[in-house]
Amino acid sequence: MNIYVSNLSFAVQDEDLRGFFTEYGEVTSAKVIMDKFTNRSRGFGFVEMSDKDSAEKAIKELDGATVDGRAIKVNEARPKEDRPARKPSFSGNNNSRW
Repeated sequence: MNIYVSNLSFAVQDEDLRGFFTEYGEVTSAKVIMDKFTNRSRGFGFVEMSDKDSAEKAIKELDGATVDGRAIKVNEARPKEDRPARKPSFSGNNNSRW
């Protein structure tokens, strides 16, 4: 089961995220999402657990838990939606006075 975790401290790394969930069952992957330009955490991540019952227990017990002074939000991840491709904008600010 894929789990979405938000409101993470920017200091939390993949290994930390994995550690939050290992007491509930086998964690097959844990990834904190990083900003591609600054290489800093974006404050959320995903955890994959092999057993659905263990994952549901982890969600129930960790949702609202305080980690590094922040109440994290934990729930089942939704499938990624197919979105239409963005068209690049070369016009810049349309409110310019030039």
